[in-house]
Amino acid sequence: MRSSLLIIAAESTEHAAEGLHPIGFGLIAGGLLLFLLLVTLAFRSLGTRNRPR
Repeated sequence: MRSSLLIIAAESTEHAAEGLHPIGFGLIAGGLLLFLLLVTLAFRSLGTRNRPR
């Protein structure tokens, strides 16, 4: 009984240690950077909008 629980615990930690596939990690990072670029472009003229004359 005890050895079977150890085997199940060892198998579950092997699957958890695999992590994210490198292509998936790259797609997530690229999407995040693209989103941040779009946010930056959306606010680029905010500083010149309310200048006193």
